Amino acid sequence: MKQSIVVLDLEGVLVPEIWISVAEKTNIPALRRTTRDEPDYDKLMRARIKILDQHGLKLADIQEVIATLRPLPGALDFLLELRALTQVIILSDTFEEFAKPVMRQLEWPTIFCNRLVVEDGRIAGHQMRQEHPKRSAVAALKTLGYFLIAAGDSFNDTAMLMEAHVGFLFHSPAHIKKQFPQFPAFEEYGDLLAAMKKALAS
Repeated sequence: MKQSIVVLDLEGVLVPEIWISVAEKTNIPALRRTTRDEPDYDKLMRARIKILDQHGLKLADIQEVIATLRPLPGALDFLLELRALTQVIILSDTFEEFAKPVMRQLEWPTIFCNRLVVEDGRIAGHQMRQEHPKRSAVAALKTLGYFLIAAGDSFNDTAMLMEAHVGFLFHSPAHIKKQFPQFPAFEEYGDLLAAMKKALAS
């Protein structure tokens, strides 16, 4: 088997979309917009922060919702079986301030994500780890000689799928699957795991 690393998106792949959950809890439909809808993550986050300010919501309000979230059915078993085969890194555009509760429930896989700028409890901005963080992480890992397999569901995952040696879509909406037909698309963890095992063995 190759010396390999699998990189996975977090929201939509292993756990529910955090912002959709916040939208449902707060009854603010505008917060339902995610990277499945908006390819420009910086633009998306600026809009989210503006909406939070308009409604007087702070970091603690978001963290309260996150504390109620659970991994998607089958996600933990999939992740544990995958980690028994190879190294796994979560590459996410979420933030350290959001990730800890869900990482605990996923038994602490390694995650590369971003940080929020917080002032008096208010989310004042965000700091991306670097430009194009997911793609850049995959490119850096490749320079270390690893065979990279990537899986994600949204527009902001497609660059890392292209950069990886093998890329898969998982739980992706129809418009993303149509726009990126080069990536095999799966809906069940068992099917994704089988495809990853095949890629690792080839």
